[in-house]
Amino acid sequence: MKDIVDASILITGGGSGLGAGMARYFARKGAKVTICGRRAEKLAAVARDIGPTCRAVHADIDVAADRARLVEAALEHGGKLDALINNAGNMSRGPITGLVEDDLRAVFQTNVISAMMLTGLAVPHLAKTHGAIIFFGSVHTRRAYPGASPYAATKGATEALTRVLAAELGPQQVRVGCIVPGAVPTEINIRAGLFTEAQHKARMDAIAPYHALGRVGTEEEIAEAAEYLVRADWTTGASIVVDGGLSLGISPF
Repeated sequence: MKDIVDASILITGGGSGLGAGMARYFARKGAKVTICGRRAEKLAAVARDIGPTCRAVHADIDVAADRARLVEAALEHGGKLDALINNAGNMSRGPITGLVEDDLRAVFQTNVISAMMLTGLAVPHLAKTHGAIIFFGSVHTRRAYPGASPYAATKGATEALTRVLAAELGPQQVRVGCIVPGAVPTEINIRAGLFTEAQHKARMDAIAPYHALGRVGTEEEIAEAAEYLVRADWTTGASIVVDGGLSLGISPF
């Protein structure tokens, strides 16, 4: 497996949640991490916490100029690019009869289109290092939650992208993988204005028994899966389910 020490890893959506957790994890392992996000204060706090091996770039992946600037920053910070982790995400929910077209475009823009465009910019640099690309799916593609069609559709797209790009980029020795998490406490629903912090905590508590292991996951457990995909020389096109058994469909009653 590839060595993580001195690896240069670019993580989008690194100011909180899974992105921040992965940045801390990889930095502890000796990697140089570049993180980005829209909230400068959150990014700066994560970078301060990690130290000089982390570079924070205030950037919006939905903006083409920001995507190009982000790749250049990662190359400057790490001297190369070993992995791109497409973690930044947007959330939209609602019944199919009440969807707002602009909201639907926005969630596809961030979760699918911008991730594809950033990946395209990163590929020439990843080809030089025989690096890895990671997308994020969701348990929403394994279990059907009414009202979640916009988000679920984008996550189905990223899982399809993983397979297609693995085939497309294999000749360049660039590996592509996808992580499919279960319930992990993050800020995505809060940022989208769907729940308050108290409501979000109540949802996490309520969904815990639906996991075979009886609890929700942690940022570190998702980071462990990301490390495998970054390091594994002969794994590509794989979607790794890290969900504590939530997708098994177990009912607590």
